Order: sequence, then C-alpha cells, then structure tokens
Amino acid sequence: MTRRLRLRKVLATVILTLLIWVWADLALDEQLSVSNVRVSVAKSVNPALWVTLGETKAGKLQSMITLEKVILKGSARKITDTRQRINDGRFSREFYFDPEHEKITAPGDHLLNVARFLNDADRIMQLGLSVTEADPNTITVSIVELQKKQVVVKCFDENQNPLKVASVEPASVEAYVPAEREGAALEAKVVLNKREIEQARLAAVEKTPVVELAQGQTREAAVAVKITLPKEQQRLQEYLVTSVRLGFSLSANIQGKYKVELVNPDALMGTVAIRATPEAKRAYDNMRYNVILEIDDSDRGNPGAELRRDLVYNFPQEFVRSDEIMLNQNPVQARFKLMSLAAEAPAESAPAPENSLTVPQN
Repeated sequence: MTRRLRLRKVLATVILTLLIWVWADLALDEQLSVSNVRVSVAKSVNPALWVTLGETKAGKLQSMITLEKVILKGSARKITDTRQRINDGRFSREFYFDPEHEKITAPGDHLLNVARFLNDADRIMQLGLSVTEADPNTITVSIVELQKKQVVVKCFDENQNPLKVASVEPASVEAYVPAEREGAALEAKVVLNKREIEQARLAAVEKTPVVELAQGQTREAAVAVKITLPKEQQRLQEYLVTSVRLGFSLSANIQGKYKVELVNPDALMGTVAIRATPEAKRAYDNMRYNVILEIDDSDRGNPGAELRRDLVYNFPQEFVRSDEIMLNQNPVQARFKLMSLAAEAPAESAPAPENSLTVPQN
C-alpha cells in the first residue's frame, strides 16, 4: 500500500512537471517576421473563372501578389524550427489561392482576409504556428465568369509581328473568353520563336494558342494546333529595285557648314537587288529614301579627302523583323568628299544629285 502511494506521488510529480514545462513553453510564445511571401492563383482553378488578385499601381491586373511581411506566432521551439527551415531553404513562401476551396466563386470583387487565409493553409498548421498579421492584410479578389467560344488562331513572332502562314490546323479552336467578346476580338495567339519559325518552314509545329484576357493575363485554348509557314524559296522572291533614292544622315554640326560631294553617284543610285515578299518589296519602293549614306562628325577632320563607307539599306523595319526582306547583293560602297562651303569643289567630284535627301541625325 505504501509502495503504491509513493508511485502515485512520483507519477503526479512527473505529470505536474511536464505540465509546467508545456505551460512554460506556451507562455514563451515568440514571433517571426517573414518577407516576400507570395499569394498566387492556383493552376487548378476552374477554367470558366478568371481570377485576379488586385492590380498594380499602373492598373494592371495580376494573378500573384507579394506580401511585404507575414508575422508568425508560436512557441519558442516552433519558431526556432521554422527559422531553421527558412535558412535551409525548406520553407516555401508560395501560397496558392483556390476560389472554390475558399468558397468565393460569385462574379465580382471580394475582400480576402490574408491572415485568416494563411492560417487555414496546411503548411502553417503543420508548423504549429499561427499568422497574426500580414501586410497587406486584405486583398481584393476579382472573379469574372468566362464563356467557351470559337476563336480564330493567328500567328506572331516574338516581336508581335504577324506571320504569314501556309496552314493552321485547325484554323479555329474553343477557348474561354469574356462573355462580351465578339467578332474580330475572338482570336487566340500562337507566338513562334526564331527556331520554331525555321522549323515551321520545313514541317508543322504544334503549339497551344492562348487568349489574352488582359495585359499579362492569358488563358490557353482547349487544344493545340499545327502551324506550317511558307517555304523560304516560295516566300521570298528576287527583285531589282530601280530609281533608288539616296538620303544623307548627318548631324547639326555638319549641316549648313559642309556639303557632300559624291565621287560615284551612279553606283549609289543604280539598282538594288533584294529578296522579299511582294508586300515588303512594295513597302521598300514607297520608302522616302531607299539607301542612306551616313556622314560622321569625325569626317570633318578630312576636308576634301576622298572617304569610303558602305551604304545603309533602309528596309522597312516591320518586314526586317519578320525576315520578309533582305539584301541580295554585296553592300555598295560610297566614295565621297566632305567639303567646307567656303572651299571650292574639285572638278572630278560630283555634288549630291537632285534625287538625294538630307536626313538629320538625332
């Protein structure tokens, strides 16, 4: 009987000691501030819902928001463990918002309590911590219902220049778009990089079109398409551009003080051999000047001396970017002299022809 009584006393003492330790541990709650925590819209969101989390100062909608800080609270031991996780890179700062899980699916704007949202996250619960504060502590969640519609597929390069295609199969696909979008606005984009453009000229390239809901906000179409571009030899034709117009590019330091005298004007304004699409060739024909001779300020150091410089071919940039126009000859080298207006021009030099233009440098 005495032994049992002693055993009970020992057990009571141990249990009381453990309770004191647990209470002491809980009483010594600490806080930990974590920065750059991100809340992103989950990838698994219903495709019929367009979800954004507030907007930037520039008014751009966004699907991810960065929190300046999140304050975690817990026992000293739990805080120490979490701090070690952060230092070891084992703490993920990314949290995903699923409107259906949060029971926020009605169209319109909703205020999300960030601290409450994070407290419900499995990762925070597993750490044995709680979130007491977040900055910002509320986020505006905007939800728009989308409708599935048929959209036309259009192809672009990385600079957003439209590409001429041989075929797109299928030419239109189903995609979720805002209900009010109709007519010409019903389009999906496929962007091809340079490698894909080269490949598409040999065989079909498969890519999934995307619909642009807003700047930086896209939604993939339901299926991929196969894109074929025209083969190089069919796409570009050889042309000779005649009646070439010459322009001079020179700065204000030279204008009105010097004149350009051409030694070989016929070579500069003869013909230009190019390879181009018909549209690019027409655009080049309509350029104000087809070739440019750039005059540098340093040329003033050689007044009257014969200088040499390759012409610049003034191809329309939108067709250069889409590889629809290129030079089909070696660049012509201009021979010229820069003469002071007070100097007498040598007899063998020819002044700038009438069909040449002066293009001031910026």
